[in-house]
Formats: sequence, C-alpha cells, structure tokens
Amino acid sequence: MPSLTRKMTKTGTRLRVLATFAAATSLTLALSGCTKLETHSPSSVRNAADASAAEAGTGAGAKGAQARAGGLGTVDCAHTKCIALTFDAGPSENSARLLDILKEKQVPATFFLLGKGHIDTYPELVRRMSDEGHEVASHTWTHKILTDADPDEIRDELERPNKEIERLTGKRPTLMRPPQGRTDDTVHDICRELGLAEVLWSVTAKDYKTNDSDLITGRVLDQSSRDGIILLHDIYDGTVPAVPGIIDALKKRGYVFVTVPQLMAPGKAEPGKVYR
Repeated sequence: MPSLTRKMTKTGTRLRVLATFAAATSLTLALSGCTKLETHSPSSVRNAADASAAEAGTGAGAKGAQARAGGLGTVDCAHTKCIALTFDAGPSENSARLLDILKEKQVPATFFLLGKGHIDTYPELVRRMSDEGHEVASHTWTHKILTDADPDEIRDELERPNKEIERLTGKRPTLMRPPQGRTDDTVHDICRELGLAEVLWSVTAKDYKTNDSDLITGRVLDQSSRDGIILLHDIYDGTVPAVPGIIDALKKRGYVFVTVPQLMAPGKAEPGKVYR
C-alpha cells in the first residue's frame, strides 16, 4: 500500500502542475482572442429535443425529459433545478470512500477516468461505479494534451480507455473530457469518428491547488447555478472530504443531482460537439 500512496501522490502533484499551467494558458488564449470554442449548454440540448418532438408530433416533451437520478426516481431538468457532479482523473485510492458517500446521499455522478495508473490499477472501482448507476466516461489514457498530439496519438488516447471501460462494464463510453479542457477541430473530428461528445465544466473548485476542504466547498457553492457541471478530482486529499458538505448545501438550495446525460434529457450529447 505505501507504494500505491507514493504513486498517487506523484500523479496528483503532476496533475496539479499541469492544471496550473492550463489555467494560465487558457487565460492567455482568451485575452489574445486566438481561439474561439463553440460550446452547447444542457438547456439548449433539452430545448432542441423538445422542439423536434413537438414538430414530429410525438409528444415526447415532459415525459421524454424525465431521467432517472440515482435512487431519487425520475427528474425533469426542464422544470427542476438540476446540477451534475463530475470527477476527473480517477479511479484512485480515494474513490471507494467517494462511492460510499454518493451511495449514502443517493447522488449519481459522472466519472471521467484516466487509463494508465487508474483504470488498469483499480478495475474493481470502475465496475462499481457503473454498477451503482454512475456515468463512466473517459479522460484519456495518459492525460496527454490532445491539442499537442497527432491524430493517431489522439485516437489511441481515446480508444484505449474506451475499450477497457467497455470490457469492465459492458458499456462503451459516449462522453470524454479533454485534459486541461484543451480541444480543437482535429479533436472534434476524431471524437465524432469515435462516437464521443466532449464535456467541459461550468464550476471548478481548483482543487488541484489546495487540500483545504472548506475552501473547495466554498468555491463550488459560490459558482453553482442551475444546469451546472461541477468539476472535482477525487485524486486529491482535500476533495472527497468536501463532497458531503457540497451535496448537503446544494440540496438545501433545492438542487437535484443528476449525471451529465440526465442533465440533457430528453436530448443527447452529439459526438464531436462540446458541452458545458
């Protein structure tokens, strides 16, 4: 076990450095106007699906919008304050405790899993995530920055976790999250080819910069709003202890937790498109 702890500490430190660099890079790009990323909101996906159903006369509206959210029955996010918890870069030695918390609170989550050192190290946790009703998705195999990779490397980074997740759970992922949120037209094209939609986030605790659970909780609560997609990392020591407080506080505010696909129902995320 000591070797696993050292391994996770090393991985967490590496990802902290990468994430800090990403924040600076994203700010630079935004200020320079060098890039423009078209993203789609969960509400726009729901509205488009309802409009299509109305036009087709199928009456899918309210009924079709209902999605099952963990042990909470069905939820219509068009008329309910829904929010999605998402966790990147696991599974890790902290994930079992996180799953215990989510089960106790009856909250579904979306897990964007890393391959090397994670999926291949904790396969039983990948199975458990799926068995307990969570959405299991991809965060690439080695956390390689896809915009710095050639097309063959991008395909390999995306296909390897897809195959392993499908082997372990019987379900092929339909969602991915690009490392550092960095994506471009080449990544979009390959995701379309592989049947993957890209999911970013609207709320970040920047838990890669701190192990202060109270600070992580405060950041999430300050930024949360309806249809929000919360980004957390269960590989960091301060994150999982913050989760019960985040859940309880948001439930008191009237939020219902759903997975990312449930947030968009009755619509579906389309491969090659980006959502946040």
